[in-house]
Amino acid sequence: MSTTEAEKATREESGPRTEDGWSVDDRCMNCNVARQLAPGLIGYTAGGEYGGLSTVVRQPENEAEERQMYLAAHACPTRSVHPPADRWAEDSDVYPMELDEAGTVLHCGHTSPQTYGATSYLLRRPGGTAMMIDTPRWRPALARRYEKRAGKITDVLLTHLDHVAHGRKYADAFGARLWIHEGDLHSRPDADSVIRGRDPVEIGPGVIAHPFPGHTAGSTLFVADDLFCFSGDAFFWSNSQQDLDVADSVVYDSIRTLADSVTRGAEELTFEWVLPGHGSFHQLPADEMRERMRALGKRAYTFPVQEVDYGKVRY
Repeated sequence: MSTTEAEKATREESGPRTEDGWSVDDRCMNCNVARQLAPGLIGYTAGGEYGGLSTVVRQPENEAEERQMYLAAHACPTRSVHPPADRWAEDSDVYPMELDEAGTVLHCGHTSPQTYGATSYLLRRPGGTAMMIDTPRWRPALARRYEKRAGKITDVLLTHLDHVAHGRKYADAFGARLWIHEGDLHSRPDADSVIRGRDPVEIGPGVIAHPFPGHTAGSTLFVADDLFCFSGDAFFWSNSQQDLDVADSVVYDSIRTLADSVTRGAEELTFEWVLPGHGSFHQLPADEMRERMRALGKRAYTFPVQEVDYGKVRY
């Protein structure tokens, strides 16, 4: 892929130059994107605001590790990850990036500060169409790139209210339907399709919306083909815990309601991939995912009600 308008924008938005090696500047917001994409290379600082931001813990030693650093750099919402002297290699932006062997799910990269760096995804469907789940930063060049790679995008699915930024722009650019649950409709009142109540809703063949209140009143999971669970901020894979987890210190609706949703979901949902907005994506056999969901539901009932505090979240 040659240099594009989006890549040029990335460079123009980059912060101060660093001459010696890769670095992370002080605009980091602890969204976890860079740590997820460059594990062992970018990690937590020893301290700092929000419970430990990101830093380069080791410089890349080969081409594969260099690629991981570029994945982190092109995904970072604050453009805080910098190559030496901010010299960006041509063809370094490989997004959207296929995650599974079949190429059904693609990571959009280019996260937005307006969604606190939430990861968004493309879901390919039979017949050359696709869906977008949550949205990356808005760039017309990115919209063209995503549709060129994934296929005609028919639907933009929003998991909850704090991931709605750019939803209307992407839906209009694609000529797609914009979906949200009625519980969070106030955040995107211009949505085209509204999911109502607590019952599952078929979005398209093999794609089911599962209302999943707790993090917000309108939080919704989207499960495709009993394989892929796009979980928004409802739950995620925690690298620090090596288990499914919830951000119990960032709950806008009710931690008890979230525990109820997880417990119900453990019995009703079948999936192998958890694909969250924040935290790590991960694959396990469906039976193991179910058991981990059951265990998470039990743990979630023990979590106390607390004030929202991003600083307590350790991904």
